[in-house]
Amino acid sequence: MNISRRAFMGTVGAAVLSEAAFGRDFPGGTRKQPNVLFIITDQQSFWTLGQYGGQLPGTPNIDSIGRRGATFRNFFVTSAVCTPSRGCYMTGRFPHAHGAYHNGLPLNPDEFTLGHLFENAGYETGYAGKWHLDGKNDPTWPDWIPDSRSFGFQDHQWMYNQGHWKRIIERPTEWPDNRSVAMFGSQPYISPRPDGRPDEEYDVAKPGEYFTNWLADKAIEFIERPRQKSFFYVLSFPDPHQPYSVEDPYASMFAPKDMKLPVTFHQKNLPAWAAEKQKKEDLPSEGVTCPDDPRREEIFRKRKTQYLGEVKCIDDNVGRVLKTLSDRGLLQNTMIIFCSDHGDYMGEHGIYYKNNLYEPAHHVGMMMCWPGRIAPGTNVNQCVANVDLLPTLAGLLSLTTSGREQGRDASALLHGDAGNWEDVAFIHKDDFSQSGIFTESWELGLARDGDSVLFDRKNDLLQIHNLYHEPAHAAVVKELTARTIQHNRKVNCPALTWLEKL
Repeated sequence: MNISRRAFMGTVGAAVLSEAAFGRDFPGGTRKQPNVLFIITDQQSFWTLGQYGGQLPGTPNIDSIGRRGATFRNFFVTSAVCTPSRGCYMTGRFPHAHGAYHNGLPLNPDEFTLGHLFENAGYETGYAGKWHLDGKNDPTWPDWIPDSRSFGFQDHQWMYNQGHWKRIIERPTEWPDNRSVAMFGSQPYISPRPDGRPDEEYDVAKPGEYFTNWLADKAIEFIERPRQKSFFYVLSFPDPHQPYSVEDPYASMFAPKDMKLPVTFHQKNLPAWAAEKQKKEDLPSEGVTCPDDPRREEIFRKRKTQYLGEVKCIDDNVGRVLKTLSDRGLLQNTMIIFCSDHGDYMGEHGIYYKNNLYEPAHHVGMMMCWPGRIAPGTNVNQCVANVDLLPTLAGLLSLTTSGREQGRDASALLHGDAGNWEDVAFIHKDDFSQSGIFTESWELGLARDGDSVLFDRKNDLLQIHNLYHEPAHAAVVKELTARTIQHNRKVNCPALTWLEKL
């Protein structure tokens, strides 16, 4: 929803400064628009963040964004897979609508993105890091995004399609390409290649060559560039996604013996879709093919130390970027957004990675600060989703959208005005075989091939007790199923073909 500047200011209340006191203007005014920095990570669970009660690894820099502004306590990604989730953030549209509903599929070429939103408003736009919305490419080498597919991002020199690189050498002499960098580590090793690119095995990136640090350097270079316009910049870290590997000192910062097993690590009687996921991902590359293999615990503890190390490295680099903004006098006139494309089960229910119906894959951290406009310490408790980001930013900044967005403008929630906000978020699985809904109290997950679930979000935080077939909860299942079908009908989702048969 597009709201007028007058309507927006009317929702702000006493906690927000007047425009004169703030010393800047919205688009169309005479003073400078705020800069906007959007930081997104890959597969970072909300429990890694101090703002959400996380004890390890310690994320003071990321947490400062929430302390200085708002923390969204019930923020969900619509599809817990990299490509469709990133498409939702970028377009404000559901996966089947923006076209990139599965990893390996490209964004529709006519999509209106955050890049266009800010470019049209006169911003200098830029992007560094993982994009993952350009379809398939060679997964062992970066595919740099060309002008023709940059979707409104003017500075896209360091915008690449996919890969989880762990080491980078800038301006190499042996393997030149159009960006003069060599990148290593989409997998734990690089296989020999007929074109002569490197074949190298490693466990830890070499000092000074870790990709997270390099991307933060590129963001800092962009911020420090002289300019007349305000900027919108996306800093997209490809960590803490697997392979779980990080440079020292982060690689040895946490001890395996201190990593506690999730309560549900040895959970039995899983839904069929979860049991199948466990079977597929149960560490066959490490010689573990049985859920009862005792080595699973050892491998989990090692993986978690590296995962936490990756998060700590990200936090330190976020701190470097924030310090640059502060040193250059830009912090007070910069809106900062932090989020992730989805979570990582990291051993919960005995599984890893993402996708499917359990909440840890969908529920992610989201923080946003804008000095003078969003009151410090704000908590947004309503259910908000990644499809809501584009319309929310448009509402906050009075920017003009394409009108095609399917998400909702949540800007009023940042100032305590819930109004008629529908307190829900929906699930769209990447192959349309699962669908569902989150509310304040419930999660309903519907599975085309069986084993649907209903979890009590207030009394069963670990999602151990499936209430879907319990007679006492039949009315809840009926109501939430109807709401899920109604939503899918409204947005014309392909999942309707089986949902309407329930």
